[in-house]
Amino acid sequence: MTFRFKASAAMAIVAAFSVAGCKSKGDIVVDQGIGITAVRGVCPAVGVPDYLGNVTTFTQPGVKTLDALDVTAAITNVRSTCDDSGAQVYTEATFDVLATRRDVAAARSVDLPYFVTVLQGGSVVVTKQVGTVRVDFAAGSERGKGSARAGAYVDAAAATLPAEIRERITKKRKAGDEDAALDPLADPEVKAAIARSTFEVLIGFQLTQEQLAYNATR
Repeated sequence: MTFRFKASAAMAIVAAFSVAGCKSKGDIVVDQGIGITAVRGVCPAVGVPDYLGNVTTFTQPGVKTLDALDVTAAITNVRSTCDDSGAQVYTEATFDVLATRRDVAAARSVDLPYFVTVLQGGSVVVTKQVGTVRVDFAAGSERGKGSARAGAYVDAAAATLPAEIRERITKKRKAGDEDAALDPLADPEVKAAIARSTFEVLIGFQLTQEQLAYNATR
């Protein structure tokens, strides 16, 4: 599955690779054609991919009419912390699931599967885990809420730009130099190195193909 990255309150996007940025020690980040604009740490960005942050269930298989609607739910309030003090960078995220239902007669609990995956370079799945979040509805209530916690590890060395690549990006260039007008990020080797060292932690519902198609066309 190809993930399309959707921004959330818990993530920062820098340049082309959804990098979690903060002005502290770490690897540099260079914006296209401008120069050094931030300092990039090894902590991954955390977010929710397009089409995977919502789920809709129906009471009748294959029927998607309003009278067959059962539960709709959305992932929200994603927050993350990161411990980059060791060789393995640990990111922990918490999130809420807000849901509504059609039949409000009785109290009910609904278990919804979700995943947490580590993505490298925007396309390579490094790890993936699946969990379940429970949403509770009180009798007579249309709305319910659940909360969950997810964690993931990233190798700190892999998330660090090689010294030679950092040198190419930060090299001082004077007017008149042969490479003065060249954008270091246009170098395919530099772009590939940045991609390899860029990691994201993505959280979403573990959807069936039918549910995913419904989200993409609704």
